[in-house]
Amino acid sequence: MPEDRDWEAYKVPPTRTPVGERATSVPNPVTFFQTVFNYVVDAPVTFVREWIERQQAKNKFYYYHQKFRRVPDLSECLEGDYVCYYEAEAQWRRDRLVDQQIVEIVRERLGACKQREGPNQFQNCAKEAEMLVQVTKAYQDRYGDLGVHGNARTCLMKQKQRMMEERKAQEDASQ
Repeated sequence: MPEDRDWEAYKVPPTRTPVGERATSVPNPVTFFQTVFNYVVDAPVTFVREWIERQQAKNKFYYYHQKFRRVPDLSECLEGDYVCYYEAEAQWRRDRLVDQQIVEIVRERLGACKQREGPNQFQNCAKEAEMLVQVTKAYQDRYGDLGVHGNARTCLMKQKQRMMEERKAQEDASQ
């Protein structure tokens, strides 16, 4: 590059932007109203909002990861303790929903494996198929024949009946 530049072709911008001088001494009403709005409305609202956010930041609540404490089973409730009955029923309903989701997830895994493997699905997806059989059998043992309106009491009675049948079968086998 040559050392002698043409300074007229590439003018350097001014170092300071000139400030326009006011033609009047009357204050601008827009800046006045902006300042009044800022101090009267915006500042208190911002202060209250930030205070609320600080209080909420201390107690974070994640609604999508709610963890319920385990409550006593229906068999552990005292006679006439209706609050315990209600809590046990709610716990049973949550457990049933969780078990339904487990069965659904295992079923989706088996379907994905079958889709992925194609004609080799019988040998490559045997583990997933066996897991689905186990999960559905466990679900059927616990919740089968209860129907849509099943509750914790009927489920407990079904479990008790099954245990009595298993004990009777063991006694017959040992004799």
